[in-house]
Amino acid sequence: MSFSGFAAAFAMWGLLAYFLALHLTHLFLILRAFVSIRRYLDATGIDRLDSTFETSHYKPMTLICPVYNEEAGGVASVNSLVSLRYPEFQVVVVNDGSTDATLERLIKAFKLHPSQRVVRHLLPTREVRGIYESAYVPNLVVVDKAGGGKADALNCGINLARYPLVCCMDGDSLLENDALLRIARPFMDRPGLVASGGVVRPLNGCKVTAMGIRGIHLPSSWLARFQIVEYLRAFLFARVGLASMDTMFIVSGAFGVFRKDVVVAAGGLETSTIGEDFELVVRLHRCLREWKRPHNITLVPDPVCWTEVPEHFDQLSRQRNRWQRGLLETLWRHRRMCFNPKYGRIGLFSMPYFLIFEALAPIIETTGYLVFAWSLWTHSLNSSFALLFVCVALLLGMLNSVVSVVLQEISGHRYQGFRAWCLLLCAAVAENFGYRQLTLLWRLKGTLDWIRGKDSWGHMKRKGLTAHPAPHPPPGP
Repeated sequence: MSFSGFAAAFAMWGLLAYFLALHLTHLFLILRAFVSIRRYLDATGIDRLDSTFETSHYKPMTLICPVYNEEAGGVASVNSLVSLRYPEFQVVVVNDGSTDATLERLIKAFKLHPSQRVVRHLLPTREVRGIYESAYVPNLVVVDKAGGGKADALNCGINLARYPLVCCMDGDSLLENDALLRIARPFMDRPGLVASGGVVRPLNGCKVTAMGIRGIHLPSSWLARFQIVEYLRAFLFARVGLASMDTMFIVSGAFGVFRKDVVVAAGGLETSTIGEDFELVVRLHRCLREWKRPHNITLVPDPVCWTEVPEHFDQLSRQRNRWQRGLLETLWRHRRMCFNPKYGRIGLFSMPYFLIFEALAPIIETTGYLVFAWSLWTHSLNSSFALLFVCVALLLGMLNSVVSVVLQEISGHRYQGFRAWCLLLCAAVAENFGYRQLTLLWRLKGTLDWIRGKDSWGHMKRKGLTAHPAPHPPPGP
């Protein structure tokens, strides 16, 4: 065998081993998550949420909802928030420098008036221009401030939060009616818990009313359906699997609850990064380990947050580019945690997992496709082996996606009807032929943009939620 043939064979065997390790690790996490979800459903199926939260053990919560140019669906979103089921909570809506009529529509819809509320500057933020409250909705506060980005808006909301738990979410997201009751349940019996995440699912195709979601349907767009499969695989199973091993490494910025005192002690959300949600969780792990404070971060599988996902390729490419840059930026910023036993399972498992199987995946997988094409072109590798490589990679990818859809149906489905289930299975298979390769290229471009120092957020045009009628350590826990 020539040197080029030997090099190609060595590369293909190495890449095949990588693909096997990647997909088998994902399958392990999915199966572990399934067991964890079944145990969770068995444990929670016998107790009633209402009676649980009639006790004095629950912790009041502040919901922080940043909005920017959300005039189309801002009122519907806030309506759904103030009507959520929870014993005692506050909603803080932060208008982060909107240039449209977002603030005016909120003032009119909720009959808001200027407030003299004093803001405690626990975290630095851009200028607060006004605070508004309503006699009709006493648990609602609307803040108007100079634009500073989502992280700055969340820090502003934390400054105004009156309760020990803070829920950070997106302005274009909707929560299921009892989502707060479910996501806050772990804080009642786990004193070391500092953060709890919920499951995020695409809103596209669902029917939205003034009081929230009243019809869960699959979208007509195949691009959105592919993303539903992705979200099932990533949120409901991979992250639940990580949480079951106490290696939870990310809480989605669309829906996560944190202990306010710990977030403030860690310095709040970082405004200079484009992945502020991921960076905050990694920094919490790092700080609490360095402060020698036992802690947990978990994910609860049944409180669901619904958010609009892109249905156009250009918007989706910008989103995935930004996610990849945020991932790389955070891993680089906290690189000393990687393979460091000082940080326990986070340093020895979570950091390497996200580095090897997430951050470096676009480079390694693209290299695999290029080596495959080059080997066929130059006849430097046995065509049967090359074909085996591609088939194994595709079949393992399909297996993980199909297993995610099937287990979702078994463990607590949301999409009703046999047709919806069949369409999701079709999407789980079809996404491996073209869509996954596209996301790979978008993430690869994100990697190159990060290396070049690009830090722009990128504009995401949305349809809007149109409603249909009808460092000092914090105190101990």
